[in-house]
Amino acid sequence: MDIIPLPAFRDNYIWLIRDGRHAAVVDPGDAAPVLDYLSCEGLRLAAILVTHHHADHVGGLGALLAHGAVPVYGPFNEHIDGVSHPVAEGDTVRIDTLDLDLDVLDIPAHTAGHIAYVTRGGPPRALFCGDTLFSAGCGRLFEGSAQQLASAMAKFAALPGDTGVYCAHEYTLSNLAFARAAEPRNPERDAYAARCEALRAANRPTLPSTIAQEKAINPFLRGNQAQIRDVVAAHAGTRPGDTAECLAALRAWKDTF
Repeated sequence: MDIIPLPAFRDNYIWLIRDGRHAAVVDPGDAAPVLDYLSCEGLRLAAILVTHHHADHVGGLGALLAHGAVPVYGPFNEHIDGVSHPVAEGDTVRIDTLDLDLDVLDIPAHTAGHIAYVTRGGPPRALFCGDTLFSAGCGRLFEGSAQQLASAMAKFAALPGDTGVYCAHEYTLSNLAFARAAEPRNPERDAYAARCEALRAANRPTLPSTIAQEKAINPFLRGNQAQIRDVVAAHAGTRPGDTAECLAALRAWKDTF
């Protein structure tokens, strides 16, 4: 099984999961790059996975379904035209043609019903987390709360460290700039930033990351670290009392960074 990034819009990635004959796609905001890849590679689309309702994640559903009917999995707690199989935490998505099982996580924060998909078994393992987790960052809290964000981050942190992190945007370098402000002394983050800068200079994706990497460098997975809380206290004027308060302050800071 291979996982291929299909660039879309300015900085989106549509993730395509494939074997030799079939493919599934995650968050197809645009149908064109999916249909082009399927045609060039001689693949048949087997399923579509959606993490949340924003247009840059679902805008291609209509055109893909017009090309051929396939099951579309999406969040139970959001209404999305085209989703035929609403799923929530505790559900497993089975794609027979790819011999692939994915467990569903509820991770509301970016949107009220946002979900993620985690491949079962492995290695390799893969997490498709939409816009809730980014490399070195997290998504804006458009509809959810900081407490929900803290819960989502705890679920991510509990995954095996070798789990690949397949988020939906190429935001890594801008997130790393904020991570330097939030945690000035982190040598592993600085080494990761150097690798990511080299990748982008070569026009290559920085993704996937891994859970282990993110736990080492992502301030939103490090809200329990004293150094980060010290920096947040200096910036906000009050010291966060718990992880959720720390993440709320970090996210508010990042929104205007």
